[in-house]
Amino acid sequence: MTALRLQALSPPTLFPIDLDVPTGTISTLSGPSGIGKTLLLRAIVDLDPNEGDAALGEQTRNRMPAPQWRRLVGFLPAESHWWRDRVGDHFTGRDGLPLAELGLPAEALDWNISRLSSGERQRLALARLLAGSPQALLLDEPTANLDAANGNRVASLIKNYSRLQGIPVIWVSHDEAQCRRIGDRHWVLGPDGLREQAWN
Repeated sequence: MTALRLQALSPPTLFPIDLDVPTGTISTLSGPSGIGKTLLLRAIVDLDPNEGDAALGEQTRNRMPAPQWRRLVGFLPAESHWWRDRVGDHFTGRDGLPLAELGLPAEALDWNISRLSSGERQRLALARLLAGSPQALLLDEPTANLDAANGNRVASLIKNYSRLQGIPVIWVSHDEAQCRRIGDRHWVLGPDGLREQAWN
């Protein structure tokens, strides 16, 4: 169980950001559209050019190969990516997957990608991400394509996963009510950088 720490991390157009996300906690992140929330998540996992560093406990991003870092720090983009025809071909096994918790049947692994709705794609992408047992999670609007019931399923799964496994989570959301429900701390990204917002 290790904390996630950003050290003067600065994607293009953003001020350097310092942030600590303790073990077993969820930090929600909001801000105006286009301000750079997704850029920040992509910088953390080193998908785009950036300065600064990130660390997971004693393991620092800049001192290991990018694929190794991305296995430790799992990133769920707003639009999931699929490269084979069948869902199950994207998983190494069938055991221990949180399909029921996500409102999906076990036979979902036998479905073709072409038949999936956007919400099914998003929930299955989350199951795929968790199957890799990441030690931190970066979630870019993971419930944006979901109805209320499935959004609640995702939120419950992530909260339980974070607490039980001691996983630090950064969750991007435009929904202030959701940020209140889910986040242990809430941060707002603006033109002048990152600031913590305390709820009244």
